[in-house]
Amino acid sequence: MEPVQSEAFKAAMRCLAAGVTIVTTIHDGQRAGLTATAVCSLTADPPQLLVCVNQRAEAHGLIHRGSVMCVNLLAREHRDLAARFAGQGGISGAARFAMGGWTTLRTGAPVLVDAVASFDCLVAERVESSTHSIFIGRVVDVRCRSDASPLIYAGGAYAELQALAEG
Repeated sequence: MEPVQSEAFKAAMRCLAAGVTIVTTIHDGQRAGLTATAVCSLTADPPQLLVCVNQRAEAHGLIHRGSVMCVNLLAREHRDLAARFAGQGGISGAARFAMGGWTTLRTGAPVLVDAVASFDCLVAERVESSTHSIFIGRVVDVRCRSDASPLIYAGGAYAELQALAEG
């Protein structure tokens, strides 16, 4: 049986609302990051995340070689930052980090200071599938901000979950 056409698949996936993250890494002093929505919890014991990254993404090789990453869940005020790390405006590499406040936790991967949550991870496993790699991150540190509403992506655009911030 033939798979569905790529464009039809993409259109259907736009119906799935997802949290917007910036996945960051560092290797040999070089920082990189990308905007991602293909992120989810894998296990709570031990705490692990699953992150899907296009193999053509600038950060892919550094995550693979460096074996550290931080998944930063963005707040609604981070739309411009999400666009920047998605490559809009042609900004790449370390220049992406000129916007936002950045720190580090245990792994040394960049952590967005005012993220809704940040999951500092060691890469425990890698699985290659077609155009992407699946990185399983073992969470070694976490930061969480309770006063923020997460930024989501649905219908091909950024959106906000206002009710969470008001609840």
